[in-house]
Amino acid sequence: MSTASLPDDLQLRERFNELKPPLAPQAAAIEADRCLYCFDAPCTAACPTHIDVPGFIKRIASGNLRGSAMRILDANILGSSCARVCPVDVLCEGACVMHRHHRQPIQIALLQRHAMDAFHASGEPVPRVSDAARNLRVACIGGGPASLSCAAELRRRDAQVAILERRALPGGLNTYGVAEYKLRAADSLREIDMIRRMGVEFRFGVSVDSAAAFERLESEFDFVFLGVGLGAMQRLGIPGEDLEGVMNALELIASYKTGHLREVHGTVVVVGAGNTAIDAANAARRLGAETVYLLYRRSESDMSAFDFEYEHAKQEGVQFLWRRQPLAVRRNADGRLSLDTVQVRQVDRALLAIPDSQYTISCDLLVPAIGQSPLTQLLQELRGVEVRDGRIVVEPVTGQTANPRYFAGGDCVNGGREVVDAVADGKRTALAILKTAEAAAHA
Repeated sequence: MSTASLPDDLQLRERFNELKPPLAPQAAAIEADRCLYCFDAPCTAACPTHIDVPGFIKRIASGNLRGSAMRILDANILGSSCARVCPVDVLCEGACVMHRHHRQPIQIALLQRHAMDAFHASGEPVPRVSDAARNLRVACIGGGPASLSCAAELRRRDAQVAILERRALPGGLNTYGVAEYKLRAADSLREIDMIRRMGVEFRFGVSVDSAAAFERLESEFDFVFLGVGLGAMQRLGIPGEDLEGVMNALELIASYKTGHLREVHGTVVVVGAGNTAIDAANAARRLGAETVYLLYRRSESDMSAFDFEYEHAKQEGVQFLWRRQPLAVRRNADGRLSLDTVQVRQVDRALLAIPDSQYTISCDLLVPAIGQSPLTQLLQELRGVEVRDGRIVVEPVTGQTANPRYFAGGDCVNGGREVVDAVADGKRTALAILKTAEAAAHA
């Protein structure tokens, strides 16, 4: 689980230089002094994990970086990664009262990163809260943010926790799926190492994909938390999409983050218009593609990516093709791909092909990025757990499923939201597991 297993490629790091570099100590102090320390703190209310934003910023202003980090960690154990990947423009910074005065919002994310980077550099452990749950045993399936948050919160109360992850590295999309210029894999693993040092056990290469596997877990653990995320990327459903040279967006991002893909040449077409599609398109540009098209079947106003992500892609040189739908992909005699497309128009929500508007794009790499599928096959193995529209059904406050020994959170419940939402789910569910265990002990 160490960063030694990751590539140390100077050229790659230079290509994926961070969008928002860290603040220098003096700049952090000056920025912290700008904060008004609002008593009602709309920034805290806007954060799904409800970090005490005025509290941690005030401690930075007074030079107490350790105290600042502790305030953050009390609410969000993944405060370091969230400082890098959260869409703060629509969360904490978007709620900053400075907007009312027509001034720039406080740079909350960079201040949070400043405090957390100092904490990680110190090597200090996360303090325990109590030993009240010493005899509790919990398994967390999946190594992404929801499971990490749940496991850390349980471990702070001395519960015995094991995270079961099918891949070689933990972190889920933080490690494998978030663009490198937002969150480097090494930074994700550094944060997870902190959780490992808390005493959380990690079991890698473990797939829990059968009724028998769940039965074994139930015999070893008191409760099971399902933080399994979503499934594979959805397919385009067109002829030729299995050809070599077609690579989905998450494969592309994981390949360069783990050192398996170092360069891309020629023309790349990304199909989709969500945040992951934007990340893949930007990555292709930074990996060396001369031309990158982002092709979307609907209009600019319909894209699901955040506005600031869209603006960033334009700055990277990504070109957008609106109202164009892929029909088929073929291999050319020269080894390149040909993507057949058609222009469409929207009538209500239906898309109708415009006659005589077919157009073929020659490309070297085709990248589908139209979302992830629910993990329906795995979920069907869970006895007594209700699945509706591909999502695990839980009690909203506790995260408990219809099977009282199973809890769930993150993308497998909400269908795919932000890292910070998964962290909030994990912590909230951990507290519910503790309360359930306590009630059972006194029954």
